[in-house]
Amino acid sequence: MSTQNTYVGAIDQGTTGTRFMVFDHEGTVVTDAYETHEQYYPEPGWVEHDPLEIWANTKTVIQSALADADIEADQLAAIGVTNQRETTLLWDRDTGKPVHNAIVWQDRRTTDRVERLEAEDKAETIRAKTGLQPDAYFSATKAEWLLENADPIKTQRARPADLRERAGDGEIMFGTIDSWLIYNLTGEHVTDVTNASRTMLFDIHEMDWDADLLDEFGVPEACLPEVRPSSDDDYYGTTDPEGFLGADVPVAGALGDQQAALFGQTCFDAGDAKNTYGTGSFFLQNTGNEAVDSDHGLLTTVGFQRSGEPVQYALEGSIFVTGAAIEWLEDMTLIEDAAETEQLAREADSTDGVYVVPAFTGLGAPHWDQRARGTIVGMTRGTRREHIVRATLESIAYQTRDVAEAMEADSGIEVESLKVDGGAVKNNFLCQLQADIIGTDIVRPEVDETTALGSAYAAGLAVGYWDDPDELRSNWRVDREFEPEMDDAEADRMYDRWSDAVERSRDWARDSDN
Repeated sequence: MSTQNTYVGAIDQGTTGTRFMVFDHEGTVVTDAYETHEQYYPEPGWVEHDPLEIWANTKTVIQSALADADIEADQLAAIGVTNQRETTLLWDRDTGKPVHNAIVWQDRRTTDRVERLEAEDKAETIRAKTGLQPDAYFSATKAEWLLENADPIKTQRARPADLRERAGDGEIMFGTIDSWLIYNLTGEHVTDVTNASRTMLFDIHEMDWDADLLDEFGVPEACLPEVRPSSDDDYYGTTDPEGFLGADVPVAGALGDQQAALFGQTCFDAGDAKNTYGTGSFFLQNTGNEAVDSDHGLLTTVGFQRSGEPVQYALEGSIFVTGAAIEWLEDMTLIEDAAETEQLAREADSTDGVYVVPAFTGLGAPHWDQRARGTIVGMTRGTRREHIVRATLESIAYQTRDVAEAMEADSGIEVESLKVDGGAVKNNFLCQLQADIIGTDIVRPEVDETTALGSAYAAGLAVGYWDDPDELRSNWRVDREFEPEMDDAEADRMYDRWSDAVERSRDWARDSDN
């Protein structure tokens, strides 16, 4: 394919906003646009998004980015999609309207349901099939809740038939955000293997929806999207030439945001690892064609799949709150903006014994404690805001070491260098601290929007814009490497105290607290 004056676009639909980025053949950003969307908190621990707002913002950012760079839609060789994973919605096939707000991955409303699964000894069966530790984080219990509780009035029908019944007839469609966007772009009801693997309804060994799990959660098969490769030579569909873009552009790649970052960081070989620092942090290690079972609280997940090729699996450590902890510092007016954290952290030689455990929505890997809550320990009358800020940054590094140690124990592969991306890695203090606490090199690329880049790569490979993964590896460029400088014994001492602080945060929340 001629790549002159043609580009690949990527929709990066995240937890707090939607971005559209356009990349050229060298993997360089040509233009981008971003819009935030509203966060809804109907009850403590509940988080929702309006899918119609997300779709409207998606159209806006695509049009804005193209207009800013004077690029026509027909210059796009393909569009890729990447998305906040696990966030779940149902919509009406006839009207295309959601029947309820989307339930966001952070939402904890189904915690009791997960605890019932554990009490009924079903957790191990679910983990064996899906690679996932049963948690309210995943889509299955969210879909179940929607089918039981979504307001039928919102379907705008004269006779509000039972939602589950209508889903069984294929009139109601289930999807994660990738499916919602692809449906609105192309009219096709599909998802990719990575997003399917995060629903807790999908058998990652058989690579298909699992009848027993669908039955457990009461999700009819008729409402599910078709599962396709992450990079699909047959495309998921094309945009409507009569629609908002005015061109028929192939939509040919999709990955959940963390797998997209793995792809964008060109972690194509077994042992390659990356950590993305966003609202939460997600540490993934490619394990090749083998789905490695975890004995240390990690998730086994689908890394990616190209058309006609075997699935590549990954081990994943999901840390629920990292960048969100920096936002919390802003909310508490301890800082004015995220950039201030680096300077304040450097003003304190240490945290003066203060540890922050940002378990605002429970603890993810490797602890999996839904009832843990945010904790600050070790404060004295001499504690100042710079100690709290530094301790918050340190918590990001400690949580990453929790996962790194679990990953080495499971895979038997030592992480010799860790590729990092996401907003927080602009902070040099954090990157150096991360190298010190884990004791490994931290490698930051020039293009840190690797999530969008990964979905662009997947779509571009599918249409022949790029020939093969080797071509993508040659695009990858290092911005800076951080090598460990701290004495190992000191890093271990600090980390041991962190483990003590985590214990203080655990099993705190009670239903009566709400």
